[in-house]
Amino acid sequence: MRSVSNRTRIGVLAAFTAFSAVLSTGSAAAKTQLNGDWAPFDRCPVDAPAMLAADGIETIATCIASSSVTGSITLGKSQVPTGNSDLQLGVVQRSDGTNTLVAPPGGALTADPAEIPGGLLGLMCPSGIPLVSAICRQLTDNNLNRVTATIEPAGAPRDFNMVAAFSTGEPILTIPVRIHLKNPFLGDKCYIGTTADPVLLKPQNLNAPSLSLQRFAADGTRDDEGEMGRYTFSAADQGDATFAVPGASGCGVAGLLDWAVNLKTGLPSASGKNSVKLDNTSTYFGSPYDPAGLAPNEGRKLSEFWHSAVR
Repeated sequence: MRSVSNRTRIGVLAAFTAFSAVLSTGSAAAKTQLNGDWAPFDRCPVDAPAMLAADGIETIATCIASSSVTGSITLGKSQVPTGNSDLQLGVVQRSDGTNTLVAPPGGALTADPAEIPGGLLGLMCPSGIPLVSAICRQLTDNNLNRVTATIEPAGAPRDFNMVAAFSTGEPILTIPVRIHLKNPFLGDKCYIGTTADPVLLKPQNLNAPSLSLQRFAADGTRDDEGEMGRYTFSAADQGDATFAVPGASGCGVAGLLDWAVNLKTGLPSASGKNSVKLDNTSTYFGSPYDPAGLAPNEGRKLSEFWHSAVR
């Protein structure tokens, strides 16, 4: 890998390490099993036109995969744990330091829905309002009480700060999200935040990740002289305590339960009253070890290598 592009690669990687564990489309896309060191990149969009067009000199196609198992997000008065999550993207990096992000066909982000502690009883009950009290009396069945929260993208990431990617305590990028609450009484359109008024997460490194480099053959087999290189960033926590959270909308028939959710959870909630922390993320960044050596077909060779690793 050329030294001129390594800094750019690491910056993009560090940026997307942050908050991958929080973001989720809520529906896992079909995954392809890959051999060896290719395994984390099972949804990389190697066949996207922008990736295939990379020449290896002016543009370099790469794969990013980032995952985390545990963490939590606090919105107003409510704290929700985060579950297993996976972010994957293709990145086309230009020689001038700019880049284009390419999402997989099924979406860049997948994650397990998180269950809100206390369920609907915790979100709305008790209440002196007859409508809400009537619902509270019916929540003896765990299936009726259970509320899941899935955090979904609400716009494209922006505001990259490559310097912050190498440091701690500075925002790396801005990620618009919304939180989808699901419960029989809330319906399927209950959200905290919207695409027009999203939660704006600004991740920052809480500690510096550990970095290692692996080389592997085109088919994923570990090989110190292999065609591929993979950076592994591990043991990094990320967080943000600066974002504001808008109120809920679409909860219940015609949004009749919006106010009940907002009242109990303390929404809308101003900046400084909310936070997110992700524990021990693992992020992988893969590209040909010598992109220029594959010019002018680096993107096409990346795709060829990826397909050769399919089990």
